[in-house]
Amino acid sequence: MKIQTYYNHIRFYTAHHFVFYPIAVLFLGASLYFSCKTNEPLIWSFISGAFFLILFLAYMLRQHYALILQNRIVRLELRYRYFTLTGKRLEEFEYKLTDDQIFALRFAPDDELLPLLDDALKNNLTGDAIKKAIVHWRADYNRV
Repeated sequence: MKIQTYYNHIRFYTAHHFVFYPIAVLFLGASLYFSCKTNEPLIWSFISGAFFLILFLAYMLRQHYALILQNRIVRLELRYRYFTLTGKRLEEFEYKLTDDQIFALRFAPDDELLPLLDDALKNNLTGDAIKKAIVHWRADYNRV
């Protein structure tokens, strides 16, 4: 497996991103074309609407449940790591961190986590700034 860094940490799901979505977009485009060029625009407009709805729902449902669960797990993992490193609970000030900051901190190794956490709280760093500040990237190969 390729070593994960800031520059390659985005993950694609081949079946959806490179097969299903291109085919669905192609069908949507064809149905829109036929809705303008045929004698039956109402039928093809309905088919176009159906393809759009299928495409939209497929994207939203695939992402929605998996990402909500992943976000909860990342929060729990960060709470556990913080407690393990400090003996204190992260929940006391977790509300000061944005989701973007919390999700970026998961890539920090234990020895960089506490200084980055302090820096994020003091300087209100963005998630992207936190990721760029990580010296030794802690890969997360099991993300959705």
